[in-house]
Amino acid sequence: MSASSSDREPTGPVNFIRQIVDADLASGKHQRIVTRFPPEPNGYLHIGHAKSICLNFGIARDHGGQCNLRFDDTNPLKEDLEFIESIKADVRWLGFDWGEGLYHASGYFDQLYAWAVELVETGKAYVDSLSAEQMREYRGTLTEPGRNSPHRERPASENLDLLERMRAGEFPDGSHVLRARIDMAHPNMNLRDPVLYRIRRASHPMTGDRWCIYPTYDFAHGQSDAIEGVTHSLCTLEFEDHRPLYDWLLENITAPSRPRQIEFSRLNLDYMVMSKRILSALVTEQHVAGWDDPRMPTLVGMRRRGFTPASIRDFCERIGVTKQDNRIEMSLLENSIREDLDRHAPRAMAVLDPLKVVITSYPEGQTETFDTPVHPKDETMGRRQVPFSRVVYIERDDFLEDPPKKFFRLGPGREVRLRYAYIIRCDEVIHDDSGRVVELRCSHDPESRSGGANADRKVKGILHWVSAEHALRAEVRLYDRLFRVPDPSGSNFREHLNPGSIQVIGEALLEPGLREASAEDRFQFERLGYFCADRLDSRPGQPVFNRTVTLRDTWAKLEKARKG
Repeated sequence: MSASSSDREPTGPVNFIRQIVDADLASGKHQRIVTRFPPEPNGYLHIGHAKSICLNFGIARDHGGQCNLRFDDTNPLKEDLEFIESIKADVRWLGFDWGEGLYHASGYFDQLYAWAVELVETGKAYVDSLSAEQMREYRGTLTEPGRNSPHRERPASENLDLLERMRAGEFPDGSHVLRARIDMAHPNMNLRDPVLYRIRRASHPMTGDRWCIYPTYDFAHGQSDAIEGVTHSLCTLEFEDHRPLYDWLLENITAPSRPRQIEFSRLNLDYMVMSKRILSALVTEQHVAGWDDPRMPTLVGMRRRGFTPASIRDFCERIGVTKQDNRIEMSLLENSIREDLDRHAPRAMAVLDPLKVVITSYPEGQTETFDTPVHPKDETMGRRQVPFSRVVYIERDDFLEDPPKKFFRLGPGREVRLRYAYIIRCDEVIHDDSGRVVELRCSHDPESRSGGANADRKVKGILHWVSAEHALRAEVRLYDRLFRVPDPSGSNFREHLNPGSIQVIGEALLEPGLREASAEDRFQFERLGYFCADRLDSRPGQPVFNRTVTLRDTWAKLEKARKG
């Protein structure tokens, strides 16, 4: 995020990275902070990326610096313009702006190649002609040193000639690579003459067919940071072992600046996977409906489900930034969205499993409207008008024929209040031929509505309802966790899929005012949870709602009951 002032006081949460940045500014090591978010455009961003986005853009924002958005597009076999555009949209949706700092590693290909030539000329790199299998054999193991390639001592002139011919497309894919000449016995496997360039005939989304050799991520990463003047290159912990190579490469080329790589723990969230390989498998094997399926941890999926940018930023702030790998409970993420929507979501009534109630004492053909708050804690959100008639629907599980003592909802002879409306009493229960309850016949206290003589009469149960005559019939999708176990990663992730992760209700009955809901409008359906109008499938006058989250965390209790 770009900012205009470099003397701004830091405002973000304290963590070890911010302490490093603060110290570097205080010492004069840097006058201006530059960070970057460098996604590879080979898929959609997920909640794990959101942690990095919030960290990189947040540090730049709070220190009056700049955060660049740079696409690590060094592997044309996996990259697509669709992913590039989706990443830009996701970063903007989260509330961040890169200003003029939009870059692609592919924009530096000429300079990267020039540095490759420099390494060859100084004897720090060579062209190797071993096969991929032979390279693995020569590399050694964690306990055994590697062996030098027989091509390691090629003279610089021969290496330069081979490298130029590689670039010119004279050799087939896999026949040669450019490797750094470091130490094949080094205990850090990343320093055992790592590959810097490989032949790969594939059209690139940005450079087309101009190149047939492409740099590796390790070769492009630090150099791209240096070109952009990045001061602090923030990476997740899996890159910690790559930092010596990051530094070695910058030390051995004529780099315009010397960024510092700092690692932090990646986000591991219970009941979710962050592996692009698994996420891609979920999509291609049609376990989900696509990258934007509301059960996916992708930002497009979470947005479609109803998560807000503010709730995701809040979650990322709550979990903090450390060097310790751990798993975060799903309840933390769910609490962030609950708290955000509790403050901002309008209220409405909806019945998902309808049971018909005929109020026999209410005049046939009569309707009236109850004036109710849009939000019970925020009068500025205004009022809404809820119609009422002789026939209403309540939730089926709000009635029991033989209720236990502490069941404070409706039962034969019992009274409850219909929210904002009247107190009713169940007088008769109607069954179908199979014995299933299909209708309740009730009487009402006409003085129990607001303003009536019995408006303050207390009953223990308050039920939501929808007028049968006025109800909007709409599709509602109840989403739950995609996996049944906290850590579903691994080859057997398919065994842990939750068969109840989606339930589609074809004709839920909704308060008629919801007919005007627009895509991505969010509501609390009273007593049921928070719901969002689907951004793709909703139509004018006919919204489709996705459940974002329940009103409280019932997952642990349900899982305990499921396991017996």
